[in-house]
Parts: sequence; C-alpha cells; structure tokens
Amino acid sequence: MTLLARGALGAAILALGAGAATAQQLAPSPTLDAIRARGHLECGVHLGLPGFSFANDRGEWTGLDVDFCRAVAAAVLGDANKVRYTPTSVQQRWPVLQSGQVDLLSRNTTITFSRNASLGVNFQGINFYEGQTFIVRTASGAKKPTDLENASICVAAGSTEERMAADYFRERNLKVSIINFQKNDDAIAAYDAGRCDSYTAGIGALAGQRIKLKTPGDHFIMTETISNDPQGPVTRWGDERWQAVVRWVLNGMIAAENLGVTSKNVDDMRANSRNAEIRRLLGADGNFGAMLGLPNEWMFNAIKQVGNYAESFERTVGKGSPLGLERGQNNLWTRGGILFTSPFQ
Repeated sequence: MTLLARGALGAAILALGAGAATAQQLAPSPTLDAIRARGHLECGVHLGLPGFSFANDRGEWTGLDVDFCRAVAAAVLGDANKVRYTPTSVQQRWPVLQSGQVDLLSRNTTITFSRNASLGVNFQGINFYEGQTFIVRTASGAKKPTDLENASICVAAGSTEERMAADYFRERNLKVSIINFQKNDDAIAAYDAGRCDSYTAGIGALAGQRIKLKTPGDHFIMTETISNDPQGPVTRWGDERWQAVVRWVLNGMIAAENLGVTSKNVDDMRANSRNAEIRRLLGADGNFGAMLGLPNEWMFNAIKQVGNYAESFERTVGKGSPLGLERGQNNLWTRGGILFTSPFQ
C-alpha cells in the first residue's frame, strides 16, 4: 500500500470513528425524554431526615439531597422547582428506583460493591462522606463504640449500618443486642422511648435524628467512627446519557465551588470570566450542554438557582444549619478534605 493510500485509509478511519463517537454521544435518553414529557423530575428521597431530605408542615422539602434533586431539575428543565419527591424507606428505595417510579434516588445511601453489582443500579459520584457511629444518652457515660458491650442497639433493618455494627462487635468479641426495625424513624423512636441503649447511623444522619428527640441535649453522638460510608445519587442500569447528566451535575456543583462560582456571582462570571473552565462550565464557551442533550446553560441554571456544593452544604447540614456539621472530609481536597471532581475539559 502506498503512503498516499495509507493516509487516505487513515483519514477514512478517523472520520468513521468521529462519526461513531458523535452517534454514541447523541444517542437518545428515555429518561430525559420522559422527564421533559411530564414536565418534572421524579426524585426518591429519605422519609424524613433533617439536613438531608425533610418536609415541613407545608410539604416543602429541604436538605442536601433535596438540593441535588433541584439542581438536576434546573439543569434539565431550567427550573429547580420542577421536582416531585417520593419518600422511601431503606427497603423501598431499591424497588422504587428499579421499577422506574423515580428517575433518580438522592437519599443518604452508601455506595457498596454488592449494591452496584447485584441490584441493577449505578452510583453517580459522592455528595457526602459519612462515617457510622452511635448515639447514647449522655448519662450512660459511654464515649466510644467499645463502651457499648452488653448494650442494646436500635438500627434500621437491611441497612449497611445493621451489617457493619454486627461485624464490628463480633470481630472484637463484644456482646451486644442488635434490635432492627423496618424504618429508621421506628428505630430512633424506640431509642428515644428507652427501648434500647443506643442507636447507630452515620454522624450526619445522627445529627439530623437528634433534633427530633424529646430532649436533644441529653444525648451524645460519639466521634469515633466504625466505617467509611461514601454516599451519593443513584440511577438504574442503562440509559448512559441520563447517568452522565446526573454525574456531571454533581461534578458541576463541586467544580463551581473549586472555581469560585456561586449563585451570587454566576451572572458576572458567565459574562466576564476569562477562565476557560469557568466559561465551559457556565455555557459561555463550547457545547458541553449539547453533548449531554441539554441547553448549554444547564450548569448556569443549576448554580444560579441552587448554588455550588459549599452553598448547599452550609445551609443544609453545615454551620449555617441546625446540624452544625464541620466540612471535614466533605471539604475540597485543596482545603484539607477529600472532595474533588474531574475537570470540565
């Protein structure tokens, strides 16, 4: 084959590859089509956990996980309020997602191998680094998990917390009585009623649950954790474009914080920033939205209406909220945490 022929063949292969990549990139998304047709996002959330997903007396939902639902709605539909929430228990969350009743599960759910491999679901990133520990009555004097030998512990049945607590105490030859309940609310209510000595969940979840106790000040949340439980939004297997939308909305909120883009300055940043990544993120340059089948202002809308990750964290679970959590691991990797995102390039 002559050099000229080889060059022509190479150009043809490159052109074919580019066409195939474009075709794959523009493949339709049944989930996106369904959301647009009905005019709102269906989002599965917790039954009621302050700071993460909680409805007030007027049925208005707030929380870190709720904010993510709103950000996705803003990116896809241009309006963060176009969301309907489906409260789910530990047991209900998987069939509700698998059946298509919801488009997205944004509910404090731990990412595990077995869930990803066997339930037909994919986790689209980490929006909260959690760690399991225990809440006890301050009067008990217990300060760390090993102090709970011979204690009774309430927990939600089928949760990772139930399995982890059993493993933790068995591995240390410590006897405890683990009492499980169908719902987290039932487990914490039983603890509050004195039916068990402790209740176990993640630190963030415990901070939210403590608010609901009869006398919150009488209870102590241990600082020593027994696990690392990264949590994040979940989608069904299939529909790769929808998975990419969910994943990159989360990435976009984190990237916005890292780049200094907030709900307050997003208009100015889009109009005047000379930073190439900021301009791509906000749709001023490039066609990043179009690559996902969205308007190019998809992340501009999400940040403008909901905020970046830091804004959401602080008002829902951080120092500006009743939970008062430190950023800790949930801070950016450049500020002592482990939160990061892939670049918008």
